[in-house]
Amino acid sequence: MKAGGLWVAALLQVALAPVLTGAIYIYIRDKYEKEPIKLLALGLLFGLIIAAPIMGAEMFLSSFTPVRGETEEALYTAFIVAAGTEEFFKFIVLYFLVWRNRNFNEPIDGIVYSTFISLGFSGIENILYVFNPYLGGYQTGLARAVFSVPGHALFGVTMGYYYAIAKFESNQKKTMLLKTYLVPWIFHGIYDFILLAKIPMLMLLFVPFVLYLWVQGMRKIKIHVQSSPFKPRE
Repeated sequence: MKAGGLWVAALLQVALAPVLTGAIYIYIRDKYEKEPIKLLALGLLFGLIIAAPIMGAEMFLSSFTPVRGETEEALYTAFIVAAGTEEFFKFIVLYFLVWRNRNFNEPIDGIVYSTFISLGFSGIENILYVFNPYLGGYQTGLARAVFSVPGHALFGVTMGYYYAIAKFESNQKKTMLLKTYLVPWIFHGIYDFILLAKIPMLMLLFVPFVLYLWVQGMRKIKIHVQSSPFKPRE
């Protein structure tokens, strides 16, 4: 293989390795009743496919970006253009993919499917960033492996957590479906705003906020795993 081909292959590995790692981790955490590989692959595939309409919607919404100040621009881009659009399309795919599917039969499944969709989207996003002639390269890939891909996965965990409650606790369906979109949208918007605003004092909160996302994400996974109806009785 020529040097150029090796370079492309290496960058692809850097872009996709964190996606594969996240998918394997979530699959393992589904301890008691595994999901069909074909359905999980569909989640990844649809996550990838929605990148096209998301980019189209983001380009359209970007044309309305306020120009009065950097903070207003960052707020609009973070919460409306990026988080609002991306989480909306993920939610739509999640709902139509598994809401009535018989394999969605325990709470952790909501997290599994939602995270796979998020990882599919983050995979194509990662490839676009890593191969960008101005912003790409190994450093970009490594930075996104540590922050961006896990971030998308954790937004997926949050979405799936409330989605499962909406499915299995019918008395809370409407409220939890609303939270299924709104809570990851808020988390995603805060995440992007901290990075886009470039306010030094605000940047100090970035790592603590990411740590919070990890803690609450792992807690949500544990709650739904423990509530599985397939868990063996002690």
